[in-house]
Amino acid sequence: MSKAIRLHTTGGPEVLRLEDLDPGAPAPGEVQLRHTAIGLNYIDVYDRTGLYPMPLPAGLGREAAGVVTALGRRVRGLRVGDRVAYVHSQPGSYCELRNLPAERVVKLPRAVGDEQAAVLMLKGLTAHYLLRRTVRVQRGDWLLVHAAAGGVGLILCQWARALGARVIGVVGSEGKVAVARRNGCRQVLVMGRDPIAAGVKRITRGAGVRVVYDSVGKDTFMESLDCLAPLGTMVSYGNASGPPPAISPLELARRGSLFLTRPSLFTYIARRADLESAARETFRMVASGKLKLTIGQRYALADAAAAHRDLEARRTVGATVLLP
Repeated sequence: MSKAIRLHTTGGPEVLRLEDLDPGAPAPGEVQLRHTAIGLNYIDVYDRTGLYPMPLPAGLGREAAGVVTALGRRVRGLRVGDRVAYVHSQPGSYCELRNLPAERVVKLPRAVGDEQAAVLMLKGLTAHYLLRRTVRVQRGDWLLVHAAAGGVGLILCQWARALGARVIGVVGSEGKVAVARRNGCRQVLVMGRDPIAAGVKRITRGAGVRVVYDSVGKDTFMESLDCLAPLGTMVSYGNASGPPPAISPLELARRGSLFLTRPSLFTYIARRADLESAARETFRMVASGKLKLTIGQRYALADAAAAHRDLEARRTVGATVLLP
């Protein structure tokens, strides 16, 4: 019998339960995977707390890597034993065995390990669309990245540096400054110590940044707008501190005809061709050595609640994996 983390009600980490769960045989068009590593993401907290409502009982987790153990009918291009990874819009990766649509699975190249893949499918593909599609970042661009020492942040900052951008990172504590600097940040500001907008204007000599990547939400949103240069783009892609406030479009005009977007990875990879293209480019960045992944924490699957507590308390650095 397979083990899985389930929740029957929303709430704190204490609602997570390790239970027996038999996924059954894969349906037509599905594959069954034995997970080898599972990615932890802040979206899992949103699901657990009910910020993103879903029918209960339910599983958690959006990304993982594993090995194909069974194929449903009409599945082509995959074989039992293939190393694969996925990111899926439906929660449920916190488990040992899972059935899911074959079209959401990508094969892994030899240069990418299972733990790397488990944190690349959501976090790496998020960095890809933020830098290459939401805004096509160019050499010399000034960027501001919140949560620069987090799982997405470290990938985003390294990739931006590889593109020739100049990155200002924002971190939650002094202890994360050095990590952010090693991973692509030219300058680092500390929340609660440094005035963010004033610091950005000082670093950019009054110009502001072309793009702000803000995954924090409520606590940073308005100040992030004040960091932008005229015609700059505010990319709000997370709500770690809660949903951002409602604003009048006139606020964007007053600050210099700004652009505001709230993108989602699952829109950008809805087409199979886009998923494959994004995964190939992301895997190439790792294989080339331009993108080095920091897996700062590893927890047993049974300890998922402890992993959530550490994530919410900002005690984590880089990516976190759960090991079945």
